Amino acid sequence: MAVLVKNARVFAPKDLGVQDVLMVAEQVVAIGKDLPENLPDTEVIDAKGQIMTPGFFDQHIHVTGGGGEGGPVTRTPEIMLSELIECGTTSVVGVSGTDFTTRSIPNLLAKVRALQSEGVSAWMHTSNYHFPPTTMSKSVADDLFLVPECLGVKIALGDHRSSFPTTQEVLHLLTDIRVGGMLAGKIGFLHIHNGNVPGAFEMYKEIVDRGFPIKHIRPTHCGRVQHVFDSAVEFAKAGGWIDITTGASCAFDNPSIAVMAALDAGVDPTHITLSTDGHGSVPRFNEKGEMVGLGVGGVAGNLIEVKRLIAEYKLPIELAISFISSNVGAALGLKGQGVIEVGGCANACLFNDAMELTHVISRNKVMMRNGEIVQKGTFEY
Repeated sequence: MAVLVKNARVFAPKDLGVQDVLMVAEQVVAIGKDLPENLPDTEVIDAKGQIMTPGFFDQHIHVTGGGGEGGPVTRTPEIMLSELIECGTTSVVGVSGTDFTTRSIPNLLAKVRALQSEGVSAWMHTSNYHFPPTTMSKSVADDLFLVPECLGVKIALGDHRSSFPTTQEVLHLLTDIRVGGMLAGKIGFLHIHNGNVPGAFEMYKEIVDRGFPIKHIRPTHCGRVQHVFDSAVEFAKAGGWIDITTGASCAFDNPSIAVMAALDAGVDPTHITLSTDGHGSVPRFNEKGEMVGLGVGGVAGNLIEVKRLIAEYKLPIELAISFISSNVGAALGLKGQGVIEVGGCANACLFNDAMELTHVISRNKVMMRNGEIVQKGTFEY
């Protein structure tokens, strides 16, 4: 089965103008004018007047659910495929959180593989908030080598639920990740949940100043607290990558302001990414500061904030889209992800002139057609 998108204005995310895009066998095979429509077994989508972007890439999402801090009843549910498709997300990196007892890493791997089978692109980070890391094998290096979907290691720093490892312990972990990545042919990342307790970015600076490559250190939740954001900006200006969360709390009125502030401060735009923290738990508090309930973090934050960046902050479409597409694929070292290019993965979104999502194509399969989800998960029918 092939898919031919005709007459779309293609943001790859670079603006390519009006083009036709042909996708076959999970790859983009041609981009050009007036591509032939009479190919066998081909669905033709006339996208005249619409824009086409890469499928969105959410690199921090709790695909097996998060939460649990209030006991078993507060564990949030797993992601369903249709939730991703509804907001244009075609690629994910699954992560675990606080719960290192009931949320196993093999279970995370199983969910990642299930999502792959259902039609999206999916990877994972091993471990969770805990230190020493919770792994599938005897070491993080072995996890990176033995599991193709494993890109790195998740940890929490500066959070009351974290294990507060020393700088030397974090450096040792980073070394295992770097060497394990070398052996596996991957970059290898330490994906860090940054909490509110000061000190994490000072740790990163010390590690980098001692000569360790900054590319392996990947902090997230960089816009939730002002002092964390300020430190993250300096980290990015020194050559690091920062990830701003589009769900749950934010130090600004909205996460788009954090993006604009980082750009205004001189951060390289290619070193900024967005992720949702979807299906994490979202506590609700009363006026006394007491927790009175829990919600489930949504997965649409990336779409919401990109549309806000374009409509309210007048950011060029190609730049706004890059934060959830090409920047993520490049930062993770995943060639062909987050871009529309010949040889790239056949993931794409179509939007009408009101920036409403009309079509989602994931790995060459139409998952949303004319605003209706046509491909649901295994247990959603």
